[in-house]
Amino acid sequence: MALFRLGSSSENANFIRAEGIYLRPGEMRDFDQWRWVREFSRDFLTPWEPTWAPDELTRPAFRARLRRHADSISKDEAYPFFIFRARDDVLMGGLTLGQIHRGVAQCATLGYWMGKPHAGKGHMAKAVRAAAGFAFDTLRLHRLEAACLPHNEASQRLLEGVGFQREGYARSYLRINGVWQDHLLFSLLENEPVRQSQPR
Repeated sequence: MALFRLGSSSENANFIRAEGIYLRPGEMRDFDQWRWVREFSRDFLTPWEPTWAPDELTRPAFRARLRRHADSISKDEAYPFFIFRARDDVLMGGLTLGQIHRGVAQCATLGYWMGKPHAGKGHMAKAVRAAAGFAFDTLRLHRLEAACLPHNEASQRLLEGVGFQREGYARSYLRINGVWQDHLLFSLLENEPVRQSQPR
């Protein structure tokens, strides 16, 4: 994995690279790809995400999203990235290091999504490993937290496969698909090894 820092300090890591993929903040040129993969994957993603706004897939909403992302990065509050396949620059999904707390906490919350055509192929595991390296080595965080629905077995396998440890069960934790739902809680600390993919 390699980290590349470009631009001003407020732009903190325009690229995070891993085997076969890279992560970077979104740009307006990504709109058509983003809209296509989100629309194509709507039914696949709906059970795991907050309810989409009526204008979710419009260009103005995407532009507003990018403004929020840029503002969050400039304030060191969150680092939202899109995930691209390196060989052809196809936008496959997204990952965010959000809700960053400094001071005595030095922690962030990990969130992610993968488009249906690209799910189950190991791309997200690579992205999470790379993002963890960025969080600990570049952002100097101490702790990453993640939560997933108890019946989301794929997400549990992903987190545990990367090295996250299950910590607890939070009742009515997040409003997903219009309903307050319980979640399993996971964490990864800076001094814990990030597990690499096993040879096949």
